[in-house]
Amino acid sequence: MTTLADPVPGGRPGDIERATALSGELSGRGVHGIVLAYVDTSGIGRVKAIPTAKLASAAAWGVGMSPVFDTFLANDSIVTTDVLGSPDGDLRLYPDLDRLVVLSAQPGWAWAPVDRITQEGDPHPGCSRTFLRHLVTEAARQGLTFRASIEIEWAVGHGPAAEGEFRPAVTGPAYGATRQIELSDCTADLLAALAEQGVDVDQIHPEYAAGQFELSVGALDPVAAADRSVLVRQTIRAVAQRHGLVVSFAPAVFAEGVGNGGHLHLSAWRDGTNLHAGGDRRHGMTADAESFTAGILTRLPALTAVTAPSPASYLRLKPSQWAGVFTAWGRETREAAVRVVTGTAGLQDQAANIEIKPVDLAANPYLALGCVLAAGLEGIAKSTPLPEEITGDPAALGAEEARARGVRRLPTSLGEAVDAFRGDEVLRSALGPVLADAVIAVRQGEIAAVDGLDDARIAAAYRWRY
Repeated sequence: MTTLADPVPGGRPGDIERATALSGELSGRGVHGIVLAYVDTSGIGRVKAIPTAKLASAAAWGVGMSPVFDTFLANDSIVTTDVLGSPDGDLRLYPDLDRLVVLSAQPGWAWAPVDRITQEGDPHPGCSRTFLRHLVTEAARQGLTFRASIEIEWAVGHGPAAEGEFRPAVTGPAYGATRQIELSDCTADLLAALAEQGVDVDQIHPEYAAGQFELSVGALDPVAAADRSVLVRQTIRAVAQRHGLVVSFAPAVFAEGVGNGGHLHLSAWRDGTNLHAGGDRRHGMTADAESFTAGILTRLPALTAVTAPSPASYLRLKPSQWAGVFTAWGRETREAAVRVVTGTAGLQDQAANIEIKPVDLAANPYLALGCVLAAGLEGIAKSTPLPEEITGDPAALGAEEARARGVRRLPTSLGEAVDAFRGDEVLRSALGPVLADAVIAVRQGEIAAVDGLDDARIAAAYRWRY
């Protein structure tokens, strides 16, 4: 007879004992429930929750969840693939105890990301967290590790969101001191909550668009960075609600103007050395870092199906708005799709990285980081040459010069991005057929869901979904 202490599929050695001890510790701190969190293919955070007393059981046996959510759309409609989208089957959600945190802004609750495992004990082929971990593990076998972080941009409004419209909660100018003062109490509480949760914040500031703010966090390994992105957004939303405010992480809160980005910062390391710093080239990158960057640039059109996965994403991806809509790179060039961040003198060894800009927070962060890594690793494997650096705004290049320099416009619609993704064997192979087919089916479903809508109605359809 199997007992709770016996090894079980999906669990890790020692998890049951750890979970039992954690359960008692959490209960002593007044934690009554634990949020088990993952992100679906459309980029929506989905959860189940358990009483704290059930943590050991969850660590041993997992918590049931239908695989149908792999083909949910942002509006909760369901599409299908050959193997996903039916009412059949079950998965088990296993909490990652290493990432469990007590939620400062949600008294009585803790939070943990989950891995999704089949009832037979195998990794679910649609689990994006498992996909990213696999890429990181494969890279480690080649002697490569990564540090990553995801910028968080959001718009703060007066509630309730149920009214549909967005009313900015601040009136001051972009990047202005007035905005910081207007939201001073809320942002101070946010910083306090994140500090209590162990999130090291690099900076927080008012941004360009109406009601917009941005927060940057420290870099971690890619899986932890994706986990952190989900946790930070949960915290921002919870703190805002306690202040009577609502937030939107949607790519485009309005049809016109600057939207919310989720830029990826990424650096590759070998033997403790940052490959994006200290190279003998003028820009500081090593040959491998150049090829890694070139691999990402080569696959950017297909990558946008993952990094900019919503019809609303293409309201944001406009030229000359610092969204990075051309296949170009440049040192500290904020109009380039890939910005090479050289770092301040004296800090380059730690701070140098690349910033991938055509990314927003409708993206599943595990899928986005995993696909970017797959593209970069393919670049290293093929020693892909880095094209000529650009300066200024690529939109100012004439057609002939742009063609000569290999600068292309990224897809202008989700349909174009899906077409590019379909033709990219490297990304589809990295994802595997189940996950790749889910990406295509969900993107096609989103396209169909907004068929016939003008830009304003598309923005409204996704405003409060993210």
